[in-house]
Amino acid sequence: MSPVIGRMAPSPTGRMHVGNVYAALAAWLAARSVCGKLRLRIEDLDVERVRPDADRWIMDDCSWLGLDWDDDVVYQSERMDCYDRELRRLSEMNVEEGIGGSESQPQPLVYPCFCSRADIKAASAPNEGDGFRVYGGRCRRLAASERERRIARGDRHSLRIAVPEDAAGRQVELAFRDRIYGMRRFNLAKDVGDTVIRRSDGEYAYQFAVSVDDLSMGVNQIVRGKDLLPSTAIQRWIMQQLRRSHGDLEDHSQVEYAHLPLILDSHGRRLAKRHEDMDIGALRARGVRPQAVIGLCAYWLGIIDAPRPCSPEELIGLFPSERLRDRHDDIRLDARAFRVLGL
Repeated sequence: MSPVIGRMAPSPTGRMHVGNVYAALAAWLAARSVCGKLRLRIEDLDVERVRPDADRWIMDDCSWLGLDWDDDVVYQSERMDCYDRELRRLSEMNVEEGIGGSESQPQPLVYPCFCSRADIKAASAPNEGDGFRVYGGRCRRLAASERERRIARGDRHSLRIAVPEDAAGRQVELAFRDRIYGMRRFNLAKDVGDTVIRRSDGEYAYQFAVSVDDLSMGVNQIVRGKDLLPSTAIQRWIMQQLRRSHGDLEDHSQVEYAHLPLILDSHGRRLAKRHEDMDIGALRARGVRPQAVIGLCAYWLGIIDAPRPCSPEELIGLFPSERLRDRHDDIRLDARAFRVLGL
């Protein structure tokens, strides 16, 4: 059996907040409880949102909390050559016969999409998750000659990866087991759709970059928020195609997933970095101790019955808890959380 390799993968767009710590603690415990490795990857591709020094803040906050990692820190911004190479491989492939087209009319696995955001919003079906929309496939149906004409004309376009639909029109299902939510099944065409892997500005999209990274880093344990459950389906599909491009047909379904209920603010909105009063920098400045933050997050994870100061090491072997498996409701910040933190 392969050794467990988990990952923490923050975006350096600001300080960590207590919701980020909750997810990071879960990832740390999942790996450390089986003597696994935990990698730190800084997901800094969205250059417009990246804040200077935010990577150092994240690492400093993790160290303050007692959440260590193994090996060198990986920066996505330093992996462009790898993304370029893998995109070239995928761009030479067609969707597998029998699930994407016909022998006489093969469909490219990667195709240009000329749709604007307004076009996509008007033609796409909304799905669960934050702004998750299923693309209607208009540019997938363009003739190759039309694609070439528009590219030659200089039309702005993104690149999408096609998801499979078999020759009889039946859509292909992708399934995986989650440690919290059990067996999850996604109809790739209906629930996910053809997904952007490189944006029209030339930047690589999240779904593609993390799929390349997780595969190349050997990540086989992923812990994160439940809003990314649909992303797991498309990422598994992208990784299948990456392996196929390398001639690797092995079934890698042993990747372990655990998706967590979300932490919400008092208004029921997902906690975000705009909630600066709950970021770790602000809490540290107000004298909050790391053990208090860890204890609150452990309580949210169902590991302990009531919030109390504790260190990550005290909690090894306790994640995931039966309480978390049984209770899938999102968690709302309330007065008790503030009292626990001494605020």
